[in-house]
Amino acid sequence: MTEIGQLPYSSADRGWLRYEKKCSAPYLSGIVYHDSNLGEVTQAAIRELRYAISQMTGTEPTLTTTSVNSSEKSSLHNPHIRLALIDEEGLPEVLQTKLLAEQLEEEGFALKSFPQGEGETVYILGKTEKGLLYGTFHLLRILQTEEDALTELDVFENPKNRLRMMNHWDNMDGSIERGYAGQSIFFKDNRFVENDERIRDYARMMASLGINGISINNVNVHEVETRLITSEFLPDVEKVAAIFRSYGITMYLSVNYASPIQLGGLETADPLDTRVGAWWKAKAEEVYSVIPDFGGFVVKADSEHRPGPFTYGRTHAEGSNMLAEALEPYGGIVIWRCFVYNCLQDWRDRTTDRARAAYDHFKPLDGQFKENVILQIKNGPMDFQVREGVSPLIGAMPHTNQMLEFQITQEYTGQQKHLCYLIPQWKEILDFDTYAHGTHSEIKRVVSGELFPYAYSGITAVINVGDDENWTGHTLAQANLYGYGRLTWNPDLSEEQITAEWIHQTFGTEPDVVDHISSMLADSWEIYENYTSPLGVGWMVNPGHHYGPNVDGYEYSVWGTYHFADCEGIGVNRTVKDGTGYVGQYFPENAERYESLVTCPDKLLLFFHHVPYTHKLHSGSTVIQHIYDTHFAGVEGVNSLIQNWSSLEGKIDDKRYSGVMARLKHQYEHAKEWRDIINTYFYRKSGIADELSRTIY
Repeated sequence: MTEIGQLPYSSADRGWLRYEKKCSAPYLSGIVYHDSNLGEVTQAAIRELRYAISQMTGTEPTLTTTSVNSSEKSSLHNPHIRLALIDEEGLPEVLQTKLLAEQLEEEGFALKSFPQGEGETVYILGKTEKGLLYGTFHLLRILQTEEDALTELDVFENPKNRLRMMNHWDNMDGSIERGYAGQSIFFKDNRFVENDERIRDYARMMASLGINGISINNVNVHEVETRLITSEFLPDVEKVAAIFRSYGITMYLSVNYASPIQLGGLETADPLDTRVGAWWKAKAEEVYSVIPDFGGFVVKADSEHRPGPFTYGRTHAEGSNMLAEALEPYGGIVIWRCFVYNCLQDWRDRTTDRARAAYDHFKPLDGQFKENVILQIKNGPMDFQVREGVSPLIGAMPHTNQMLEFQITQEYTGQQKHLCYLIPQWKEILDFDTYAHGTHSEIKRVVSGELFPYAYSGITAVINVGDDENWTGHTLAQANLYGYGRLTWNPDLSEEQITAEWIHQTFGTEPDVVDHISSMLADSWEIYENYTSPLGVGWMVNPGHHYGPNVDGYEYSVWGTYHFADCEGIGVNRTVKDGTGYVGQYFPENAERYESLVTCPDKLLLFFHHVPYTHKLHSGSTVIQHIYDTHFAGVEGVNSLIQNWSSLEGKIDDKRYSGVMARLKHQYEHAKEWRDIINTYFYRKSGIADELSRTIY
């Protein structure tokens, strides 16, 4: 029998892989597998089962293979957990069905239980080892979250999205762009870290969510990170790739489009120059010689001073296709970010609109991209704001692969110092009907590849982890990481189910704990929006670091603000009738809804329209009174979060309790600062007093 080692552990917080709930099902006493199918991913699954079962039962499970000699087979007749590929010999006849084999996809799994001796045997079934791994984590999730699920298991799941990725913005000096939980877990002092235990724990956490792809370095590729695709660092990249590989996760790297200049000594990166294409082909050959299962390149080009094909008068299709051709022989893909806009435009010209940029650049190129190019599109046309319109580019290119980009790291939503649960926001976006192919053309159906015959599609996100002991700075911010992963696997999961799963696995099933944390998470997005971002305005943050209130704080402040507030009104006129025309980028059903003040939702009013402060909302309140009311309500909302958490003292370990409380108290003080600065600004702009005569300085 192949020797399977113990699970290595770092000293980091175990997150939702704590396995603290006690279980006593008979089948937890043993694990059975077929030795001939024991690849490294299956070994990872078995190690996880061994560790989890020993934590939950206090007893190490026995390991048995179905290929042992007869004198060792007695344990096969007792209840156990059996990991098996669906084409494996010796499975019960009820599992050897053509229907199961046909319906189970490459990464899908089934959990089935049948009577065995004095209990039940549970089968974890997969078409591939990845399926066995995901099925293992799902079984452990059930054991930790569902009281009555220890018998008669019958679960069948395939992932809805082919690509389920994480984007790290880590720099090799150890810093993380938009990182709010410490330093990089991969890099330090322009080298890879020497101790990889934390990377292994992180890989386990990602595999438990079904994540199957990861890029480990910043899309804004600095000079030292450019060398990740050279012989200097490729052996180190492979060491990290090997860790992720054992958990079913494929490695990608962000690359600098100008690498032929920086690394190759060429004077150009023109995609139509044959020397440039030849350089990338040679580079791809070198990368794949070291990492045969390398996923491909992530590219940010022609945006925020990054180099790209525009320098040479070429299109993004020409630029990305050149890279795609280099990767094509190895099955690699190019993930091309659509975050492309001119950051030096004069925003004082109200016909200029950054929101238009992605659609204007990419929509005309539909059908011109190679099959192994994927366009990565942010969920909104601006930049991960508290609330903004959904990007009209999603679904607008039926002949070009698309994937959706979220941001887990809370750049504009409190930077993991404030509690802001993003699952409700992401659910709204995923469920948004684009009408790209008639009704029921939701974004989740576009990016899953269900709506159009994309060769590649899925969801990715900018991640929120660092080397802080609790991974995310704010312990409750782990819920965003967990929830993102679960939504990429199945976007139809409800917010309530995801929330309950995370709380049960992270804090236990004590009713008061579950109820109070559930309430805090459910309320937190609206609370944060109330004291920061009225009616879809956004952006009112300090330039550069994007933290704290600055009403006129657009990044390139010399060119004005995004909200166009003056003494008469506020908002951006994006209508077709007399605005920037952005609304016309949506399919007609949504364009008509947003164009009209009558049908435009209040929460997005100022994103689409410039209106007087006295404009009456559907709620019956005026715009200016809504601003005052919500900012006062936001502060009270944070106070309610504190009261909720206070009630859990003694029911949660002191370390996590005090850590979260410190964050909430900071949030309360910061919310008051937001309230006072925003309300004062608009009181002075409008000259209209608060109807309730509250103090506004």
